[in-house]
Amino acid sequence: MADLVCGVDEVGRGPLAGPVVAAAVILDPRYPIDGLNDSKKLTEKRRETLFTEIHEKALALSTGRAEVEEIDTINILQASLLAMQRAVAGLSVRPDHALVDGNKLPRLPCTAEAIIGGDATVACISAASIIAKVTRDREMVVLDGKFPGYGFARHKGYPTKIHLQALQELGVTTIHRCSFGPVKRLLQTAGGTMLGNDEAARNKS
Repeated sequence: MADLVCGVDEVGRGPLAGPVVAAAVILDPRYPIDGLNDSKKLTEKRRETLFTEIHEKALALSTGRAEVEEIDTINILQASLLAMQRAVAGLSVRPDHALVDGNKLPRLPCTAEAIIGGDATVACISAASIIAKVTRDREMVVLDGKFPGYGFARHKGYPTKIHLQALQELGVTTIHRCSFGPVKRLLQTAGGTMLGNDEAARNKS
């Protein structure tokens, strides 16, 4: 039997809020998937379609995450590597080798190779990119309902003008990354005040 290779990628390093999510995918060569690419280069509709197809055809897949508290404690790079490590650990089939997007490698129970731009050039990494992004995007839509007014369903936590303005007007929530510059500066200005989702909802209303 050929060596089992998993692709690994993460999404959510840049946002000011929410977790970083990683995915690991082992594709099945018997069931090829057309149109795999870097998730950022695909439309939302296409990502959703491929997300379903990957779940149906992949030999194994898993997601891993690092929460906001972990990001603030160990920094976003280490949290991203931790999420990748958790994704690989969650696979129902143990891979022989991992292909990881980027230039850093997490500690894994198999050999691994870092590939810069791999999410656009290596099918299994592209699949992992899609699984991770759709998973995280869906979660941010849910969080938009819990923290109304910030626009999480639209910008997914990234530092857009709308998000930064909402931070100024509504304050920092418990899903914001306190170690990230704009949030950290706002907390220092506000004397460290942080809102829970109930208070954020009251402010919006």
